Amino acid sequence: MTVEAEKILEDAHLGDSIAVNGVCVTISGFTRSGFTADLMPETVKSTALRQSKPGTRVNLERAMAAGGRFGGHLVSGHVDAVAEVKARRPEANALYLMLGIPPEFARYIVKKGSVALDGTSLTVFGAGEDSLTVSLIPHTQEMTVLAKKKPGDLVNLECDMMAKYTERLLVQGGRHEEMPHRQTSIGLELLRENGFA
Repeated sequence: MTVEAEKILEDAHLGDSIAVNGVCVTISGFTRSGFTADLMPETVKSTALRQSKPGTRVNLERAMAAGGRFGGHLVSGHVDAVAEVKARRPEANALYLMLGIPPEFARYIVKKGSVALDGTSLTVFGAGEDSLTVSLIPHTQEMTVLAKKKPGDLVNLECDMMAKYTERLLVQGGRHEEMPHRQTSIGLELLRENGFA
């Protein structure tokens, strides 16, 4: 994949991670006005990058520096699923996007929680069994590709990392799935064992 982008590359080096529409890729080379990255077949199959064509505009973001300001939520660039834009509705200075999501990811989506769409950290406005709604502020509309999305377009969905880790710890006690489970739900015994009761 070749991406034309000069400004974001001012401090970029070979081997750096960069997010392209929320997909973490590694810079494998540079062109006169951009960079190249290798896409694995699984990346193409499991992300909305499969819909991209030459000339497609994308969101780009460098990896966060450890000493930098932290705005938004933790976004890793490891896409969980592909969501489909179902509807868009402008209202005053906001743009609402409603997206269909695979039902198995709905448990990680909560109203006023965080989600990343095409790598953009957003607050969830509405959550359903197989959908979510976000409201784009004017700055997000101007600076990302999300405002250009129309019904039928695909976007990369990355659920809140904290929700996924919390589920694993609570349901599996942090153990690997192939290991036997002592307990599959939270109860007084589990709370006592872990110093909470």
